[in-house]
Amino acid sequence: MIGKAALLSAIAGTNRGLLATDRDRQAIGVAIAQLEDRNPTPRPIETPALLEGDWRLLYTTSQELLGIDRIPFAKLGQIYQSIRVADKKIYNIAEISGLPYLDGLISVAARFNPASDRRVEVKFERAIFGLTRLIGYQSPDRFIQDIEAGKKFPAIDFGIENRDRQGWLDITYLDDDMRIGRGNEGSVFVLSKK
Repeated sequence: MIGKAALLSAIAGTNRGLLATDRDRQAIGVAIAQLEDRNPTPRPIETPALLEGDWRLLYTTSQELLGIDRIPFAKLGQIYQSIRVADKKIYNIAEISGLPYLDGLISVAARFNPASDRRVEVKFERAIFGLTRLIGYQSPDRFIQDIEAGKKFPAIDFGIENRDRQGWLDITYLDDDMRIGRGNEGSVFVLSKK
């Protein structure tokens, strides 16, 4: 599909948005809008098989996520969002590389509830910050299995009060291997299915 190719071409070389210039962001915004106009799944909440799975972030305008790269001695690695539709759960995982033996991750777990045929309300429940070696992190899927099994990690691991952290996300494009979302803080997210 030409729209997807144009978007992927526009985001290539921006390192998920970290290196995007104003001109890049403008071109990417146009490519996203054109693709959203041709969304093959106008009611994404009603297609759990497409939503389910592990998604890798390709591009975002979220300063909260991109700001992780500004932490001293830390370099933002891959970012994943894993959706477990049956449990109505979302897991965000940001891998961080740093000084030798100090690679880490930041993870936030949330529950979601459909608010419309394309919007979900999100309530954050748990945050985990730690070194991957101490946590035993191997992959997003294995890490999520450990979380769901109730494992406590040798890390900063705490519950988040629902009233403190909640928001919403509109799924504006969804197909077999790409998802675009727009959040309540004005950020856009482009993800590919693993």
